[in-house]
Amino acid sequence: MTLRSEEVRDPQCKAECRDSIVAIVGNPNVGKSVLFHRLTGRYVTVSNYPGTTVEVCKGGCQLKDKSLCVIDTPGMYGLNPFTEEERVARRLLKEAKPDLVLHVVDAKNLRRMLPLTVQLIEAGFKVVLVLNMMDELERAGMSVNTRALSEKLGIPVAPTACIVGRGVCGLQDIIHEQLRS
Repeated sequence: MTLRSEEVRDPQCKAECRDSIVAIVGNPNVGKSVLFHRLTGRYVTVSNYPGTTVEVCKGGCQLKDKSLCVIDTPGMYGLNPFTEEERVARRLLKEAKPDLVLHVVDAKNLRRMLPLTVQLIEAGFKVVLVLNMMDELERAGMSVNTRALSEKLGIPVAPTACIVGRGVCGLQDIIHEQLRS
């Protein structure tokens, strides 16, 4: 799939969302599309195997006084693309110039996923780290000190379990706050 900049900032998305663009990024199977649904109300069909269509889904939502265009990107492991999915996601970040990037990670595999967080920060994106699947982390008897992680990275960290909606309201408050600053 070739992604053109007009596809990212298409008139329909811009008409729905006059204020800000928020991109959802992360590895495959971390809950990006579930979060997209929680924010926009739109369902996304997800396939995470080679040869499937690479698709970027967009949806609008109203968040307090902000009208947002939310973009759900294909899974990626880093900003140096190896797969077509990663190329599309990277190109989208470059061309859409989102006002905020939500990096969704599997909280159980945080150590493996933080390198992309650092890459996004170093690339100059305004980032919120979304620690998803916190319910699974807790069932495994583990925990994360989100305050210390936030201080270490210098970005907001939002613990969630998107599949059941836990933490989504707090994440929405963080999104709103980040878009105001």
